[in-house]
Amino acid sequence: MSETQDPDRSTTDKLADAAASAAHAAKDAVAGVAHAAKDAAGGIRIPGAPGSEPPTVAEPTEPREPLPPKPEQQAPAPVSPTGRDTGAPPDARAQDGAYLTTAQGVRLYDTAHSLKAGARGPVLLQDHHLREKIMHFDHERIPERVVHARGTGAHGVFQSYGNAAPVTRAAFLAEGAETRVFVRFSTVQGSRGSADTVRDTRGFAVKFYTEEGNFDLVGNNIPVFFIQDAIKFPDVVHAVKPEPVREIPQAQSAHDTFWDFVSIHTEAQHHTMWLMSGRGIPHTYRTMEGFGVNTFRLVAHDGATTLVKFFWKPRLGTHSLVWEEAQLIAGADPDFHRRDLYDAIEAGALPQWELGIQTFPDTEDQMFHGIDLLDPTKFVPEELAPVQPVGLLTLTGTPTNFFAEVEQVAFHPGHLVPGIDVSNDPLLQGRLFSYLDTQLTRLGGPNFPQIPVNRPHVPVNDMLRDGFHQDAVHVGNASHYKPNSIDGGCPFTIGADGGGYVEVPEPVAASVKERRAPESFDDHFSQARMFWLSMTPLEQEQIVQAYTFELGKCYEQAVKERQLLALANIDPELCRLVAQGLGLPAPEATIPLADDVVVSPSLSMIGKAWPTDGRRIGIVADESSDLDGVRELREAIDAAGMVPLVIAPHGGMLGDATGAPLPVQRTFLTARSVELDAVVLAGAPAPGPDATPAHDAKAGGDPKTPSVDPRVTMLVAEAFRHSKAVGAWGAGSAVLAEVGITGPGVVTGDSPAAVLEGVRELLAAHRVWERFPVRV
Repeated sequence: MSETQDPDRSTTDKLADAAASAAHAAKDAVAGVAHAAKDAAGGIRIPGAPGSEPPTVAEPTEPREPLPPKPEQQAPAPVSPTGRDTGAPPDARAQDGAYLTTAQGVRLYDTAHSLKAGARGPVLLQDHHLREKIMHFDHERIPERVVHARGTGAHGVFQSYGNAAPVTRAAFLAEGAETRVFVRFSTVQGSRGSADTVRDTRGFAVKFYTEEGNFDLVGNNIPVFFIQDAIKFPDVVHAVKPEPVREIPQAQSAHDTFWDFVSIHTEAQHHTMWLMSGRGIPHTYRTMEGFGVNTFRLVAHDGATTLVKFFWKPRLGTHSLVWEEAQLIAGADPDFHRRDLYDAIEAGALPQWELGIQTFPDTEDQMFHGIDLLDPTKFVPEELAPVQPVGLLTLTGTPTNFFAEVEQVAFHPGHLVPGIDVSNDPLLQGRLFSYLDTQLTRLGGPNFPQIPVNRPHVPVNDMLRDGFHQDAVHVGNASHYKPNSIDGGCPFTIGADGGGYVEVPEPVAASVKERRAPESFDDHFSQARMFWLSMTPLEQEQIVQAYTFELGKCYEQAVKERQLLALANIDPELCRLVAQGLGLPAPEATIPLADDVVVSPSLSMIGKAWPTDGRRIGIVADESSDLDGVRELREAIDAAGMVPLVIAPHGGMLGDATGAPLPVQRTFLTARSVELDAVVLAGAPAPGPDATPAHDAKAGGDPKTPSVDPRVTMLVAEAFRHSKAVGAWGAGSAVLAEVGITGPGVVTGDSPAAVLEGVRELLAAHRVWERFPVRV
């Protein structure tokens, strides 16, 4: 008997084996991706190449077929609009042929000049190519999502551990099941062109292409929501969106209408507390937790039901930005989260999350330890109901075409499969209407499930016909109504025993028709207080800073005072510190404080060590630096699964014919510490010829070390201020000492290997948190 078949091994050991097996399988499946495009200079893969082949300097003139996608790119499965496997290659939907054509396939000899009556004459109405080209261009844009407009997505695979089988009949959660997925991450409030790093809730939506049809798990990175009833969804969104008179601010909650709403509508206080924490500014999507938010119902093979909440636990841990860092990134690289996700996949540092479930008895009152499971503004601490991992999600491919996949993917909480049903959560019930309804205008009608990224990977026979953008060619005279005999009675229905979806026959208690919430929904402050008390002093300091900043941006004094009243009902110290920053008196609580709160240590993001896959380390060097040491360090960083970025005074290469040249990824002009997780100095670069305020404002000020490029000292000081690891060897160590970069998290040594060892240990904790002073 093999080790994995040993009946004496614990369930935990078997789950660990299943997780490790799934992780290795996902890594092996794309092992070629990380090897496919090593840079010629050093054999190290630096992500970001725009195409699958490097371009030539001269414009190509020899006709050839379109270039293939890059190795890490994936496309939706080549299935028909009705779910049939076409057997076509993955790129079958891509443009074809070496020559430019019209949309009708007619080859063209020119696309740079309109058809005119003479070289200087008027353009002719008969120019069919001009009309077609401009017409299509004028209609390229579709309405963006009302919320979650700013997002990004990727393809992947989900591998089940099998341990959820006792509580659900869902086939994709059976032992050994492997399911293709498409995942979309997003911000909530901003427009499609807004920045990634704003303070906001993030969407975390997963489409499972299961053997029983598509299942969508549509969640957020915060386990609770602003509202308890979906009828208030337009109110909270209108409040947080740009104010309609001036259409500002974009993608920000730091304005009057948002705080006016949440300070009156106090059921939003719990979600707002999470938003003011580091959860509101995640470091990357790869280090962001996900939650299903609402309570669902699992259905076992024997019909037994269990209430459930879904979780996504990132393998790299849950980490955040610091506020100044988030603001700087929004200007320096507003696509930071999108770029990080795609660069990580391209580099072979495949993002992974475990799907976890909290399960609860499906009792008549649907309560658990006094927590109403139908209240979406409440969560159940993991200390009361541990999260059980049930499978591994690995993102394995970037989109082949962003619009076709990320923009056109459509999620809906009502896309369910046998074994999963909804609860009576009033927010979820409203989402079941809204998510379907919103696709009609955005995607041009009811046939959006036929868009390739939305197509199920199983046979579809739905009796739905016609409409805009109908891509299926249905057959039969009676296949669109039921009952019929003309088409042999097809399609037929099937019961649960045959795999049909049957709703749980939940008893409905005798009641009256009314607009009212249950009394258990009335508590708006105790869980916000629990969250606050569960934070470390450093995290509490960050929350204070966030509230002070956001309210400090409000114009109306009454809005600030009203929100301080809400904070007084959560915690008097929190209220006092925020009031101090606003220059206002701290009010007394208007209700008794929740004094029976039990803290939940699992809520804190600080204090654990995590893998460092995909972390970016900047190596600062110039021609006078220890370039042999830089080569050694670069190779060691790559071997450790991280990304080395050489930062130099100029682009191109460092080094001469005496050694292998080093490719430069960033210059002192283009680099900024906020895109790096750590900085290592390989020398003391002298000021470059462009190190003047007129050419680069970062070179301004009164340098402490005139012999070193001021942009280098600024880079290091900024990284140090944001509590990132800083390292150096040789002449670089002296630079750190001269500019006062000392203390915790500063690693110096005699060799690059020794420095990297210390830096990597620090990166496992994400930041050097002890650098931050706290008052709380």
